[in-house]
Amino acid sequence: MGIGFRDTLAGMDCEQLSGGFFDGWPNPPSTSTFLKLLERSYAIELAVDEQTGNVVGFIQAISDGVLSAYIPLLEVLPEYKGQGIGSTLMQRMLHRLQGLYMIDLLCDPEIQTFYEKHSMQRSTGMSVRHYSNQAGHIGNKQND
Repeated sequence: MGIGFRDTLAGMDCEQLSGGFFDGWPNPPSTSTFLKLLERSYAIELAVDEQTGNVVGFIQAISDGVLSAYIPLLEVLPEYKGQGIGSTLMQRMLHRLQGLYMIDLLCDPEIQTFYEKHSMQRSTGMSVRHYSNQAGHIGNKQND
């Protein structure tokens, strides 16, 4: 099974994104909301199963395009883990963002070593999580 990588959604549809991402989330976004968050990202990288055409991994970045970027999501479907897909997605994204001053992300302690392997440093951060909005339905025009 071959995996291809791409940095665009061109020619993709919702069905190619419906493989079971956001596993374990109490309020996962719908496939159409998932597509929307990728479309509105500053940069994306996708891992695609060349046999099925389905997305099996993704990473997204949001940025001002001047100094800073934030990587909110990197995910690989469980059945595709352990093949280096997440590392390739991370390398491709960091390469795309290399001209920026800072690239930040928040992650749980148990996966910090993964990001350290990609030259990221541990730092202190703060966050707010509104789990009731996790599905992406915040009731404003930005989500339409």
